[in-house]
Amino acid sequence: MASVNVSENKIEYEENGKIMAEILFIIQSDGIVDICHTQVDESLRGKGVAGRLMERAAIELRLTHRKAIPTCSYAIKWFTEHPEFDDVLIYTKRSFLDQTSR
Repeated sequence: MASVNVSENKIEYEENGKIMAEILFIIQSDGIVDICHTQVDESLRGKGVAGRLMERAAIELRLTHRKAIPTCSYAIKWFTEHPEFDDVLIYTKRSFLDQTSR
C-alpha cells in the first residue's frame, strides 16, 4: 500500500513500508524553509513522482503560511515551471532562473 507522509521538514512517498521518494526541508527560521533535497527511487524515475511530491510540498507550505528557498536543483527547476506557486517563494522566479544560468 502506498502513502504520502508529511512532517515539518520532509514529505515522503512510501510503498509497502519502504520510502521510495522524499523531499527534505531545512528549517531556516520562523516560517522559512530551504528545500534542499529531492530523491526518487530508480524504479519510479520518469513517472512524475517528484513533481507530485513537489506540488504537495508547495501546497503544504502555502497551508502552513511558510516560505521556501529552494536550493535543490530539481526544486529550482520545478518552481520555475510552476509560477502558480510563486507565493510560497522568498525570491521571485526570475531570481531562480538567473541563479541556475550561472
